[in-house]
Amino acid sequence: MLSAFGWGAVAAGSLFVGALLALARSWRKGLVGGVLAFGAGALISSVAFELAQEGLELGGPGPVAAGLAVGALAFFFADRAVDRIGGRSGGGAGGLPLAVGALLDGIPEQAVLGIGLASGQGVSVALLVAIFVSNLPEGIGSASDMRANGKPARTIVSLWAAVSVVCVLATVGGYALADVVGGEVKAGIDAFAAGALLVMLIDSMVPEAHSKAGNRAGLVTVLGFAVAAALSNLT
Repeated sequence: MLSAFGWGAVAAGSLFVGALLALARSWRKGLVGGVLAFGAGALISSVAFELAQEGLELGGPGPVAAGLAVGALAFFFADRAVDRIGGRSGGGAGGLPLAVGALLDGIPEQAVLGIGLASGQGVSVALLVAIFVSNLPEGIGSASDMRANGKPARTIVSLWAAVSVVCVLATVGGYALADVVGGEVKAGIDAFAAGALLVMLIDSMVPEAHSKAGNRAGLVTVLGFAVAAALSNLT
């Protein structure tokens, strides 16, 4: 349980670090877009080589298909609700939708880390790197928007600290859940995370990376995929 808390804190801590970096200085759009693109490539690799593959091995195609559908629909409708928050609030939303989005995709990601630890497989370095790298620009982008809209630094830090804590608790929850559920449920959780991540990548992360980094985003995405794939095969 202690290891799940520790590794969960490492992965989720990048959200909080990103917020602190945003408060410390201004960041060029191209740099944030490049980090987003690298993280997107790493997450695509993790979906393919970690989540979907492990789900098929644990529970077969049925639970994986069901988990993918539920995860995709859950993120889709939750993301629409986040968009309505931003739409109603206009510019005053000040990065809140990004913060909520980070929470929505962070919980299943971190739960999968905990499940892997409880299964005796150790921490997945590829998934850990993918989560860490993809979290940084979310924290930087959201906190930057909040600061630009006049939110106090204390409010920004408190919000991202809370998001990070919830994600760490999701890792611990995944670890505890793995002890009482079978392979099919674990497969469904893997697939749920994969489905939510795929929708998030296509609807949010990849378009934002391209809008900020331009045509370079594609090349950096491939680099992120290659690095994560190599790490996955080493573990």
